Amino acid sequence: MLSDLFQLDGETAVVIGATGALGGAMANALAAYGARVAVVGRSEERGRQRVQAIEAGGGTAIFQSADALDANSLRTARDAIAAQLGPASILVNAAGGNRPDATLPPGSDFCKLPVEAWQNVFDLNLVGGALLPCQIFGETMVVAGRGSIINIASMAGMTPLSRVVAYSAAKAAVINLTQFLAREWASRGVRVNALSPGFFPAEQNRGLLFKEDGGYTERGGQIIGHTPMARFGESHELAGATVWLASHRAASFVTGQNIVVDGGFSATTI
Repeated sequence: MLSDLFQLDGETAVVIGATGALGGAMANALAAYGARVAVVGRSEERGRQRVQAIEAGGGTAIFQSADALDANSLRTARDAIAAQLGPASILVNAAGGNRPDATLPPGSDFCKLPVEAWQNVFDLNLVGGALLPCQIFGETMVVAGRGSIINIASMAGMTPLSRVVAYSAAKAAVINLTQFLAREWASRGVRVNALSPGFFPAEQNRGLLFKEDGGYTERGGQIIGHTPMARFGESHELAGATVWLASHRAASFVTGQNIVVDGGFSATTI
């Protein structure tokens, strides 16, 4: 049956950054379709809460502490997850973020952007958000000859949005790395794709999009005005794309792609 294409029974899915809103929603979706899910992150409290939510919905999940920027930490997590759930066959890299001193408010001087802040954003989004997890979890997938990796990029990686210059550049690098690995590992049974969300309110960007009274900030209003669907995304709206890319049946011939979920933002010109 067509619905069987998307079932993930027997799969072990590792979601790095599942302690956040978007990563958590993707972990929920994978569990709902039958995958055993490892919730990986630094916050044990939020990780345990995500596990409880998955279990309450009838899914199977564990929490595993790890720092995406620490290779040894990731290796320890990989081995611990394999011992409890089986080797990872699905990897979602949802760790990432931005920092205020790596942004350029209107009228600011690009030439004075701190290099340290730039490097920090690149480390968080490219090294911890894709490179190290792909190396460490991808290594065992290549040996097994089977795997699906989903790197979380961003619409900002496709278009250099104003202000978030370091973040945009880092996410563009994530898309490029995704395509490189897709080519390298296609003959080894490992698919590598990117998922690029548009504007989804979360803890890190809510203050940029909304005023304290709940109305849109100037920035938020500009985004809504440029989005054909005239709203922001909701985290559960990443579920379908995540499950599809993860499925070794439904997306068996899909690799090296950047799937955009943005309400039409990237398809709109002024």
